[in-house]
Amino acid sequence: MPYSTVLFDLDHTLLDSDESEAAAFAHTMRFAGVADHEPLFDAYRRINLAMWAQVEAGTLMADDVRTKRFEAFNELSGIEADPGAMGEVFVEGLGSFGQLYPGAIEMLEAVGAIAVLGLVTNGISDVQRARVARLGIERFFDAIVISSEVATSKPGGAIFDIAFERLGRPARSATVMVGDSLTSDMAGGHRYGIATCWYNPRGEHPAVDFELDHVVAELGDVVDVVTR
Repeated sequence: MPYSTVLFDLDHTLLDSDESEAAAFAHTMRFAGVADHEPLFDAYRRINLAMWAQVEAGTLMADDVRTKRFEAFNELSGIEADPGAMGEVFVEGLGSFGQLYPGAIEMLEAVGAIAVLGLVTNGISDVQRARVARLGIERFFDAIVISSEVATSKPGGAIFDIAFERLGRPARSATVMVGDSLTSDMAGGHRYGIATCWYNPRGEHPAVDFELDHVVAELGDVVDVVTR
C-alpha cells in the first residue's frame, strides 16, 4: 500500500542550504569588517559541522550553536568582533538567503495531494521559521517540528514522537522519512521503525549498517516512492 504520511527534512533536502550558508557567512563577515572572507569559509564550516554533530549526539543544544560556532571561529581566525552579535547576524542571513531546490514545490504539491506531510528539522527556530515563511511552504505541512523548539533532535526518537503526536499518531508502517542525512534522517527513521528515503543527488555510497528502503537522486522521484 502507498505511504499515507511523509516526513521531510529541510536543509539539503528541500532547501539549498549550501547557498544559504555561503551568503549568510559573507553577510556576517561584512558585519565583522572582514573583507577577504572566502579563505575563512572552510574553517567556519568545519567548526559548524562538528557542532551540529554534537547536536545529533545530544551533547549540545541546537540554540547554543548560534554563538558557540563564532566563539570557536573567532578564536581560530583571530577576528575580534563580538561572537554573539555575529551569531545573530548569521541567523538573520540564514533565514533571508537561499532557495528551494528546483522541483521542490511541484513535488510537495504532488505528494501533499495524496499524503499527510510533516517537516522534522534539526535547526534553530529563528532560522527555520523565517525560511518556511519566506519560501511559502508552511501550507504543505500539518506539523512542523524544529529541534530547538522541542529540545530534542534527530536521530533521537523523541522528536519523532512529537511529530507523530502532532500528526494524529499515524501508522509507522505507512510512514516514510525523506532526507539527505544518513546520520540524522535515515538513522533516525530506521531506529523509529519507519521507512527511509535517502535523497542522494550526488550518487554517494550509503555508509550505513542498515538497509535503506528507498534512494532517490531527484526530488520528483519522491512521488513514485510515496505511491509505490
